[in-house]
Amino acid sequence: MSIIAKYKIGQIVRHRFFPFRGVVFDVDPEFNNTEEWYESIPEDIRPRKDQPFYHLLAENEKSSYVAYVSEQNLVPDGGGGPVEHPALNEMFDDMQDGEYTIRSHRVH
Repeated sequence: MSIIAKYKIGQIVRHRFFPFRGVVFDVDPEFNNTEEWYESIPEDIRPRKDQPFYHLLAENEKSSYVAYVSEQNLVPDGGGGPVEHPALNEMFDDMQDGEYTIRSHRVH
């Protein structure tokens, strides 16, 4: 069975329950993190492993960080403007039509 990701690299998404948003920079077709990480999620909100998981350059009101989030816990960002993450310019160019475009070459 082939799993198709709902969100694409460069798209801005928001967490369904927690107050953060971010830019997708990588997608795993199914869970690909440690069992310890997975078990640290409270059981009543723990996502299924058989779905895409997204790596995000994430931000909330206080900080920027990298997040790993299941597809079921993401929704499209409703036009919240650009994401302010320090690593953004390393991976992406400007926004076009509400999404970031992948850099054709990495800046060192």
